[in-house]
Amino acid sequence: MFRIKLELKRSLVVFSMGVIAMCSSQNMIEDSMNIKDEIDQAIQNGEFTTANQLISQYLDEETLSDQDRYFYTFEKERFKRIHADFTQTDEEVLEYIKKYYPEVTAADIERWEVEKSLEFKMIDGQKRYFARAGRNLFRINAEMKKVWATQHPDNEITSGSGAKLNLDMHNAQVIKTANNSQELFVEPRRLYIKQSVEVLADEIPAGEVVRCWIPYPRYIQDRQQNIDLIQTLPAEHQLAPPEALQRTIYMEKPAMAGEPTLFSVQYELTSHGVFQAIDANLVTPLNNKEGLNKYLQEEAPHILFTEDLKALAGEIVGDEQNPYLKAQLLFAWVDNNTPWASAREYSSIPCIPEYAFQNHHGDCGIQTLFFITLCRISGIPARWQSGWELQPPDDSMHDWGMIYFEPYGWVPMDVTYGLRKSSDPQLHWFYLSGMDSYRIIFNDAISQPFTPPKQHFRSETVDSQRGEVEWSGGNLYFDKWSWDFEWKILE
Repeated sequence: MFRIKLELKRSLVVFSMGVIAMCSSQNMIEDSMNIKDEIDQAIQNGEFTTANQLISQYLDEETLSDQDRYFYTFEKERFKRIHADFTQTDEEVLEYIKKYYPEVTAADIERWEVEKSLEFKMIDGQKRYFARAGRNLFRINAEMKKVWATQHPDNEITSGSGAKLNLDMHNAQVIKTANNSQELFVEPRRLYIKQSVEVLADEIPAGEVVRCWIPYPRYIQDRQQNIDLIQTLPAEHQLAPPEALQRTIYMEKPAMAGEPTLFSVQYELTSHGVFQAIDANLVTPLNNKEGLNKYLQEEAPHILFTEDLKALAGEIVGDEQNPYLKAQLLFAWVDNNTPWASAREYSSIPCIPEYAFQNHHGDCGIQTLFFITLCRISGIPARWQSGWELQPPDDSMHDWGMIYFEPYGWVPMDVTYGLRKSSDPQLHWFYLSGMDSYRIIFNDAISQPFTPPKQHFRSETVDSQRGEVEWSGGNLYFDKWSWDFEWKILE
């Protein structure tokens, strides 16, 4: 009997210790959940100072997972980037608007804010507008677009030297050549490129090694080829392999006191225009999803099938079953309902397609990720592509994509260039299965690792077009360096 009582007592002690451990663990989990909720609420309220303090407290926990530690450390960085993008006061934005619309009223401002035509954030109790909110108002709001067009009828005419590329004339030639030759890749252009990065003097201590990644073109059979590296500065470099989905060329050098640190790369390449005539009657549902599944799935944190986006895709597509006709409906909807506007840095936006849905505008990358997400929700494979666009004599960083139709395969798309104003159906829908000859492709996916890997946070967490710079002390954000992109068309 004594032995039984002793064993029972031991069992109760072990059980009690287990309960205590479980309670302690449960309390830790609850504490962790509570502080996360507090952080989320502070961020939602724009209380960045409070959120920063709570995150610092949370990061002190020894039991924090690596995933949480990375996420919340970047949240502190995100606050800095939002501050850098939202710099305008009420007075500054009002002064800008009055230059073009003197009769603006307080009611106008309030209406535009509610409509999301005038982008702002409450940060620690103060209203701060996006740095380009005033200009964007005249891009987003239909009434204000007319005001701007009246005052700036020549706004879209280039200020550069030489004749501006007539894009639709060029695209018509791409269509004609492709149709006549039965070739997909036509109208090649041989291009010379020089891209450089210059880190400002004394941004890092003299003697410290500056590490720099500059985007480099991907080899794409028949579309972008004959890529010839001419020179790099410094001469020693590491070129990412052709299969790298965000391809770069890496260089490093020590910083010198009082002097900027310069990196550059020069190369030539041949870029082709593309056009695939699509007969909707021949387009079928996917016969074999093997190799396409990942282009039909979510890709956190940006390509997410939220309830809002699923409902929107269903509303746009309705009962349509043909994949190409569904894509046309989605393409036209984004083109007509998500006007282009200057955008904040992508790294400051938690989910880009949700941002597009809620704010009703976006730049090329925002529009493209929005369209890609709606396509995937609707069962249409779609993926990212980006680099630079040229419209001689102009140029710009730009994002577009690829879309898959059975039996045609992958074809280019650019929802930012959108529907063309033409009665010719092939030209009207050109950018749903075609591409002009003036593109330089660096990326075929978002948020991919570099070669060699970056040790610190990236300045651009989604795309790769300007470059990235860091040193042993951390990442160098865009305000610490400048970039330049030079090009010419070769004979």
